[in-house]
Amino acid sequence: MEFLGRRAERATVDNLLTRARAGLSGAIVVRGEAGIGKTVLLEHARGAAESSGFRVVSSVGVESETQFAFAGLHQLCAPLLDRVGALPEPQRAALGVAFGQQGGAVPDRFLVGLATLTLLAEVAEEGPLLCLVDDAQWLDEASAQVLTFVARRVAAERMALVFALRDPTDRDMGMFEGIPVVCLGGLDENDARALLAAAAHTPLDNGMRDRVIAEACGNPLALLELARSAPAAWLAGGFELPELPGTTHRIEDTFRRRSGSLPVPTQTLLLVAALDSTGEVALLWRAAAHLGIAYESAAPAEAAGLLEIDTRVRFRHPLVRSAVLRAAAPLERRRAHDALAAVTDSRVDPERRAWHRAQAVLGTDEDAAVELVRSADRARSRGGLAASASFMEQAAKLTPDPAVRAGRALEAAHTKQEAGASEDALDLLRVAAAGPLDALQQARLELLRARIAFHLVRDRAGAGMLLDAARSLAPLDPALSRETYLHALEAAIVTGNFGRGRTIPEVTEAARTAPAATWPQRPVDLLLDGLVATFTQGYAAGVPGRRRAVEAFVNEPDADAVDGANGCRWGWLASRTAMSVFDDESLHSLSIRNVRLTREAGALATLPAALLGQSIMLVLSGEFVRAAEQNAFAAATGAVPLLHAQLAVSAWRGRPTETAEVHAAIVRKAAGPAHGTEESLTQYAMAVLHNGLGEYPAAYTAAKRAFDSEAWRFNNMAHSEFIEAACRSGRQESAAEALEQLTSRALASGTPWGLGLAARAQALSSTGPAAEEHYREAIEQLGRSRMATHLARSHLVYGEWLRREGRRQDAREQLRTAHGMLLDMGAEAFAARAARELRATGEHPRKRTAQPTDALTAHELHIARLVATGATSREVGTQLFLSPRTIEAHLRSIFRKLDINSRRQLRELSLPR
Repeated sequence: MEFLGRRAERATVDNLLTRARAGLSGAIVVRGEAGIGKTVLLEHARGAAESSGFRVVSSVGVESETQFAFAGLHQLCAPLLDRVGALPEPQRAALGVAFGQQGGAVPDRFLVGLATLTLLAEVAEEGPLLCLVDDAQWLDEASAQVLTFVARRVAAERMALVFALRDPTDRDMGMFEGIPVVCLGGLDENDARALLAAAAHTPLDNGMRDRVIAEACGNPLALLELARSAPAAWLAGGFELPELPGTTHRIEDTFRRRSGSLPVPTQTLLLVAALDSTGEVALLWRAAAHLGIAYESAAPAEAAGLLEIDTRVRFRHPLVRSAVLRAAAPLERRRAHDALAAVTDSRVDPERRAWHRAQAVLGTDEDAAVELVRSADRARSRGGLAASASFMEQAAKLTPDPAVRAGRALEAAHTKQEAGASEDALDLLRVAAAGPLDALQQARLELLRARIAFHLVRDRAGAGMLLDAARSLAPLDPALSRETYLHALEAAIVTGNFGRGRTIPEVTEAARTAPAATWPQRPVDLLLDGLVATFTQGYAAGVPGRRRAVEAFVNEPDADAVDGANGCRWGWLASRTAMSVFDDESLHSLSIRNVRLTREAGALATLPAALLGQSIMLVLSGEFVRAAEQNAFAAATGAVPLLHAQLAVSAWRGRPTETAEVHAAIVRKAAGPAHGTEESLTQYAMAVLHNGLGEYPAAYTAAKRAFDSEAWRFNNMAHSEFIEAACRSGRQESAAEALEQLTSRALASGTPWGLGLAARAQALSSTGPAAEEHYREAIEQLGRSRMATHLARSHLVYGEWLRREGRRQDAREQLRTAHGMLLDMGAEAFAARAARELRATGEHPRKRTAQPTDALTAHELHIARLVATGATSREVGTQLFLSPRTIEAHLRSIFRKLDINSRRQLRELSLPR
């Protein structure tokens, strides 16, 4: 198809290539309906790139093969795998396992992304590289996540990525969010007429040309195909214009008619090519030979402009493949699949062979089903949960025995839920429910249904469904019953006082009837017992049990932590329990470990909670830059929006506009009443913001809402915000309950974090020597914890108190310390509060303009700190999921801003925290 018009779009592509040649890599998404010119724009990019010395690699998504994990990624990277030896061993192993070329542990999805980025960057070192991905909406989920991750992380490589995306769904746009978009619309009338004049295969009179233009609505492929395949009545000047469906179906119909006019062997060859997404010429000819089709049968398809066989098998347009597949009779499709299964090497590509064999079956076939089950296991071992679920779903369809079929459908549903496809899991549960199921399977079905219901709606009714499932499981699987009681309790904690349903006391009372734990107790058993003790006997009585549970989770072997259907489900609750007993060391260990294990398992359903827990830990530790970078990294994966984590960072940084924007996004996303935990976390963050700004009445209102929430009955984060806001707004008496509760909890826990917060709260509520004693104790205790934010704020409130006591010199010392700490960590509002107090003592607060490092961005400062430890560019890139070349580009900027020229000089500098 000749490329007319599209001047702005071509300019965008050309600019992308120009920047890539200069080492300023980037990516774009080309969107539009089928036939609108996306593939032609990609071909323009290919031609322009090849003429400029680019190496070009490409991949095409195929609708019928979205279940093959990493298939699209392998198609793109296959020509480059001769360079895989240049990758560090962990990355090389991750790619090898993902591509099924070696065995090994389930690869971290993001490590596969880093390996892909490193591989592409290595190739781009030899010359600029262009990566083209057509029909990206049909990429398998694993490939789409990795490639969009790479697109968001490229920066200084001589590389460009172009994705073509048809009719994007919400899932597609969520996956590709953040990548610049080029939207293709229809050609204007002048360009449409020029295209018809240049390419029409048969003469059209003016009236007929107008009809074709009106019917095509500016779609270039529709113009060409309608003109080429115009009915005889049109050409004869007939007036009847049949009602046709949408543009996509119109174009497909022209391709279907054209392919249907070819000889039968040619049609069969087209069908085999359409069913095979690998594009391997040798495989096509082997399948053709199996079917008794001669080489010469390809010629009519090539002459008709439908197929091209060169180094790869390529269709003229993706809609040709769709048209061929839709036109094929079921018998012919099964025959073609059977041929592909027969000639696919089971040792090289067992999953593809199993899939083709399954598609060739009419009815049921236990042998084919068993092969699919093995493929599901292999896909899971490579981190392809979605692929594993697809194989197991197909295995269930082919299973002749009803009981075995129901069991496999149940397993497929579990895996779908793990992969985050809750609606698909519900469909499979309906298949499993047809049974027959034994009592345990029926109980597991009800359990999964309850989990999905809670995941989708997150109301208290979910806790009731989980309790019912726990009771059913008690005599059948005591261990799973205990886990289900814990899940019900977790659900009650999450929903808090939102909506109707079971409250925390109700669920706790029911959980007391859980079966006794087996010996040795698992971490999940200890956690259930600890929480039940807490909610039935009080905070202090539950501390020992919760500590034992937290310690067990910290010391749990990784192999036990990633537990099949359970995945890393309890990581969030274990981290939260560590916070509830003021155990900052365990919180630090668990939050990091939870994210790592969840990523390695590919368990997208639990990843948001794990990332949120780690972000909160980083914020409280004063590592705002790392927390913000993690949030940005999470956004780069396209997996989860960490809005509450972003809110916490913005609030602690003291940025009202930014915080308000994130808060508004949270409200829009909720589209209704917020859930207990989410609302409490939101109000906590708003209380921090207002306390930092000195807006104490507003801080009091927000903190009280967080403190009063049933969802935070065993959480301690809101207490100190509420007490400070109450004392500073003249409402000390209203903080009495919070003060008593915080003090008793701190004494029961006995950790520096808890004792420090309690001492500070006591100081704010006291006067005279007692207040000073509490302030000093708060600073001493918090100085022994990881909670740098609270240590800095303790210096601040102590300095404020000293100034009001008329002890200016002593106040200056505390306020200087607070101001420096808060300024360095980026707590701008609290730092400004300290600066105001310093000025009130007669001292001008220090400014940072004298520091050379002030010219660095937060990201550059983070890289500088890592490099100053002696880490290589590759090591820093691995930690930040960037290529070594990007790190080197950042280093050049860092050296220029700091007026240095070596890593040694960087190590000698005093870098701020």
